Amino acid sequence: MNYIEQLPQLAAFDKIIAAQKKLQTWVSQNKKGFLRYRLPCEGLQQFPAEYLQFEEEKVTIGKAEERTAAERTEIESHLRSFIPWRKGPFSIYDIYVDSEWQSGRKWQRLVDFLPDLQGKIIADIGCSNGYYMFRMVPCKPKIVIGFEPSVQHYYCFKGLNGMAGQKNLHIDLLGVQHLPLFPECFDILFLMGIIYHRCSPVECLRDIYSSLTSGGTLILESQAIPGESETALFPKKTYAKVPGTYFVPTGNCLKNWLTRAGFTNIELFCQHPMSAVEQRRTEWMDFESYSDFLDPQDLTKTIEGYPAPQRVFLRAVKK
Repeated sequence: MNYIEQLPQLAAFDKIIAAQKKLQTWVSQNKKGFLRYRLPCEGLQQFPAEYLQFEEEKVTIGKAEERTAAERTEIESHLRSFIPWRKGPFSIYDIYVDSEWQSGRKWQRLVDFLPDLQGKIIADIGCSNGYYMFRMVPCKPKIVIGFEPSVQHYYCFKGLNGMAGQKNLHIDLLGVQHLPLFPECFDILFLMGIIYHRCSPVECLRDIYSSLTSGGTLILESQAIPGESETALFPKKTYAKVPGTYFVPTGNCLKNWLTRAGFTNIELFCQHPMSAVEQRRTEWMDFESYSDFLDPQDLTKTIEGYPAPQRVFLRAVKK
């Protein structure tokens, strides 16, 4: 059953189905760029797991004793096809996937500020490999839909959930720009690590506002610059070597954006400097990482000379 059928009646139902079909046709092409992720995804789906654990920092799918040594070697080969692993960590049949981000730390910062997830319809925008979706499972949501336009992350999640078998977790090759197709649909929406990649952040937040039910909650996490001012940095070309970064706000600027978008009960509940302990190179992410993005002579600045990033966490409610 298409997960769309589990959502409230949507006026744009036919448009959503059409968008899904178009994207599925695109990603199903027998081209190298798709096969490099689709084939290992299909390989992982052949190994359903018995033991599952989503409550601890390390998302665990299966134990070593469930598989032969040859099967575990095959599974590890499939997992390595998805390098670089950005979110995690994961333990897959006791194969430890040490991701770039220690994402459990972020989850711990926000978990005490979450609304009740039980029985709720939830969207995770830019869900990556679904780490946070798996962490939501113990809270018993009705359905969690991951919006993820990256083919790599899309197939990575499908491979992981093919083993984990969580029927209330779904992913689609949709982006935040597709939210207008889901008016008043979601009880809770997560937007983590996305807003500074949008060239029109307030319009993005307005689309999110429209996609929430009355009384619905937005959990927003973002890169930010330090300070109490109500300003945002607009980098000339890159920020911390990332070209797709537009506005990098202060926490107070983000609160103003949320107000302009119509949200109420806005709370900035956590702000902290980024760290090379939390985001770093590993065997499973062997490209440049946080320490490479800073001025080696002044760690309070990025390599471009801008203020080094912090992370901020906010909660806001639709009227």
